[in-house]
Amino acid sequence: MESAALLAGGWFTDSPAGTHPALAALARVVNDSVGDATRHALWPLAAELADARPPDRAYTSLLVGSVVDAAGVLRPASRRLARQGRACRRRSEKLAHASGGGLPGRAADLLWWRGPGRRYLEHALRVLCAAPDADQRLARLLRKAVAEARDRAAGDGLARGGRVPAVDDSAVVGEGREGRCNR
Repeated sequence: MESAALLAGGWFTDSPAGTHPALAALARVVNDSVGDATRHALWPLAAELADARPPDRAYTSLLVGSVVDAAGVLRPASRRLARQGRACRRRSEKLAHASGGGLPGRAADLLWWRGPGRRYLEHALRVLCAAPDADQRLARLLRKAVAEARDRAAGDGLARGGRVPAVDDSAVVGEGREGRCNR
């Protein structure tokens, strides 16, 4: 994230202005949790992260919901993940049909992100970090999230139905370190 901030011409920070806060949180966890080889392979995403801030209010819940859904693939019997996924879908559907919201809407979005949204994301990422192939899952998840954020920022994501695509991790095979996550 520091590289993305510098590439955007900003200050040295891990929360650059051009990157959506939920996407920046995902990128920080992925960076801190994957091995050196995977981290090196993700380096080109820094330029894309520098300008990945979709303007729509539903993006945060869509992103968090996609991460929760990816964790749900690993733990299909988890009622907690199922409940969190439903909550994210309900919120994104509600916001997809809402007006701009102004200051009250932005305040509500910030409160959701600072409260349940962040907790849902952190729980889902702990599940994903515990997977035997965590590096591959996390890298793929971040790549898809960045691509979708860039599409939505350009307006393309809204034309495709306003959804962050689900990540199909059922066919992932590979090596990883079980239980390794810095968040």
